[in-house]
Amino acid sequence: MRKDKKIKVMKNKVKRGRPAGSTKSKVLSGGTVVKTWKPETVLMDDLEFNKDLFVPMPTGKRIDSLLSSEGGLMKGCNLAFIGDPGVGKTTVILDVLADLQAKGQKVLFISGEMNSIDMHGYVKRFPKFGQVPILFLGDYIEKDPMVILKSVLTEGYDVVMIDSMAEVCTNIVDFHGGTNKNAESQVLNILEKHNKGGNQAELNTTFLIIQQVTKAGTFAGSNRFKHMLTGMARMQFVEGGRCISFSKNRRGGQMDRLFFRVDTTKNVSWLHTEAVNAE
Repeated sequence: MRKDKKIKVMKNKVKRGRPAGSTKSKVLSGGTVVKTWKPETVLMDDLEFNKDLFVPMPTGKRIDSLLSSEGGLMKGCNLAFIGDPGVGKTTVILDVLADLQAKGQKVLFISGEMNSIDMHGYVKRFPKFGQVPILFLGDYIEKDPMVILKSVLTEGYDVVMIDSMAEVCTNIVDFHGGTNKNAESQVLNILEKHNKGGNQAELNTTFLIIQQVTKAGTFAGSNRFKHMLTGMARMQFVEGGRCISFSKNRRGGQMDRLFFRVDTTKNVSWLHTEAVNAE
């Protein structure tokens, strides 16, 4: 009979990553010693979480219905955004970030592509971007990018935007050598740590990540990266304008296309929804 017990997840910690298990040694014929590993299963009814972990972070805009069924961005998640060149990926996610900041969330923009001069143009069109804290990785070209990433995230943030994962990994490879796959793995380790609240403020950080696509137009990244994603969104030009839609969202957000405009000032304009399979 199973012993009745509750496994408490303290504060805002999330039990993720490799499952627990036990290791034993076994002696084979001939005297060879090998180690065997027995995994342990978990019952969700035995887990307890801080209720605050499941309180959404709303922007107050129409995109909230796409981000989750709760109506807003959820904590401790990773969302990737891909899309057509020039469709407005950076602008849209910055707009979300600024709206969340206005609602009291602690946010950070990590830019691997732009510099402060480029960013000035954004702020002229969208003044609210001027109050978003930004780390320009290009300002630390002679420094170890892994040290910079770990240092800036130490204090803890509710939401962090990364533009883009590919550029961050390229910076790591340029400094350390090695492969993009290895660099990506190191970045994912950092993301997972902060998803779990591994920072000074013990905040379950949500990451909004711009990612490149393959020549075939599909998501570029390792299987681990894909599995760590709570949601995958695509922005594209279609007949009728620009839209964003999720092909995957574990938090149950609306799966329809949401049309938007970025040729206005001050805010991204969210327009109307349309079923993905609509002609």
